[in-house]
Amino acid sequence: MPDYKEIETITQLLGLVAEPGPIDHHVFQNIDFSDLADLASECTFTDCLFLGCVLPESFSQKLDKSNLIFPKLDAPFDIYRSYLYSANSLYSGFDPRDESTVENTYDRRVYRHYLQSGVVSKNIKETLSRYLHDHSMSNAIKDFLANYHERQIVGIMGGHDLLRTDPVYKQIVLLSKRLTEMGFIMVSGGGAGAMEATHLGAWLAQRSDSEVEDALDILCKSPSWQDKGWLSSAFHVLLKYRQTHFISLGIPTWLYGHEPATPFATHIAKFFDNSIREDTILSITRGGLIYTPGSAGTVQEIFQAAVPNHYQTYGYSSLMVFLGVDFWRNEMPVYRLLEHLVDTGKYKGLRISITDDIGEVLQTIKTFRPDKA
Repeated sequence: MPDYKEIETITQLLGLVAEPGPIDHHVFQNIDFSDLADLASECTFTDCLFLGCVLPESFSQKLDKSNLIFPKLDAPFDIYRSYLYSANSLYSGFDPRDESTVENTYDRRVYRHYLQSGVVSKNIKETLSRYLHDHSMSNAIKDFLANYHERQIVGIMGGHDLLRTDPVYKQIVLLSKRLTEMGFIMVSGGGAGAMEATHLGAWLAQRSDSEVEDALDILCKSPSWQDKGWLSSAFHVLLKYRQTHFISLGIPTWLYGHEPATPFATHIAKFFDNSIREDTILSITRGGLIYTPGSAGTVQEIFQAAVPNHYQTYGYSSLMVFLGVDFWRNEMPVYRLLEHLVDTGKYKGLRISITDDIGEVLQTIKTFRPDKA
């Protein structure tokens, strides 16, 4: 069966209906057909999907049963969103001079609705709306990454409680900055701590050492995401060091909606279902995952990634790079366990390495990327 072609704008729709012949295997997302009803009525639509579209009755009545119409559902979020979020869309209405205004933003309104409806909702309409939204996010990620080689996508995992004043935070910033400058697309869980450092580094790509230090000085006045000024200081850096050349992808979740998503990610895919979100992060970062010190969540992600690498689910085993020798060998001795499992054949083909040197991490990631990427 051929893939469905997606139509997401009026311009795309105009180009499509202007061509002669039937229209089949197309998906129309959030398109208002009202002004084009007469023109579209002259076309024959077969096996098409209409997701949240505005369809005049005169037009919809002419669609045969091979077409599927998914109506808009009453929800405070865009169920059939065709593109990723950004800091501007999630935090629309936020004034960095008054951090209390975060409560008026789209992100907070959705989170309040999420809590009021129940984290585990019993309302089938609500759960359907969330799943359709998350499907839209997954599809938007696919479109976003379509122009990049899969081994260009690199993830950094680590603790959300990592302070901006911690030396490891700066280490992650510098590592992500350099990887971005080398042409990699950085991915994280899109929250605070190590995740924020990942996107800050990508945002500051090609900035000077003094500019990086200045950005860190601004941020370090509010070290924790729980401190007053955490979000405002991030926007202060964004405004002071504007850029349009480098991108990164943050993938947060409303399950942890009490923690703000980092605005340093240029593209944001926010999910309701954390299991889909976690699996998405692990499945798209084929260029390697870098594990920085973290706790339970990071450990869970390590073994989630180890399983598909063992089975080569995606055709090969990807990199698992551990940054922090003492932490991963002694404080949280996950690496010693992985070594044992690999040595005894319980896990096969894992590409694991451990270091304290970000230069070694850069070389490992660079070597794994094909020349054509």
